[in-house]
Amino acid sequence: MKLYTYFRSSAAYRVRIALNLKGLSYEAVPVHLLKNGGEQLQEEYRKINPSGLVPALEDDSVMLSQSMAIIEYLEEKHPEPPLLPSDALGRARVRELAQIVACDIHPLNNLRVLRYLVKHFAMSDEAKNEWYRHWVIEGLSSLELHLARDQSSGPFCHGDKPTIADCFLVPQVFNAQRFDIDVDAYPNVARINALCVELPAFAAAHPSKQLDAE
Repeated sequence: MKLYTYFRSSAAYRVRIALNLKGLSYEAVPVHLLKNGGEQLQEEYRKINPSGLVPALEDDSVMLSQSMAIIEYLEEKHPEPPLLPSDALGRARVRELAQIVACDIHPLNNLRVLRYLVKHFAMSDEAKNEWYRHWVIEGLSSLELHLARDQSSGPFCHGDKPTIADCFLVPQVFNAQRFDIDVDAYPNVARINALCVELPAFAAAHPSKQLDAE
């Protein structure tokens, strides 16, 4: 398998965690999002992923993009160890938590959105960073309430083993910390993150451990 990745991409970070949790080996192919106007936008990469985004996963003749689709593909093809619960409600809850990150936070703070705000609305760096922090805080606040109210929350987002939800939570916390957001304000989020990052699968997926880390 080949994973087209960028060390600081939270979406690629999610997939790296999932691959590691599954014990799957892969070749990392760095795609730099900033150099040369963004390697993800160049024609050569567009042939791999027409969306011009990372990650993309190549598995024999299969080429997939979108982190959730990739992780669910891995889950179905390599079901052990499972990253989704065995019951329908548990699976729905894990997807719900993951999508708070993937749908409510990440799209508003994606690199191309931030670039658009600067280019077309002349947004200053200070204003851009405030935009970023606002939507992360909104999303983490929501995630915290979901984790706090549901008895299915355990040491991890759901129960006593990592799931897809944890694959999404950890990269988002990493991004929040990069922008000086006090994650301790969200005790369940902070607790789960602290547990996850000590696990080898999560530690090996950390941006600082990637071939293209700067």
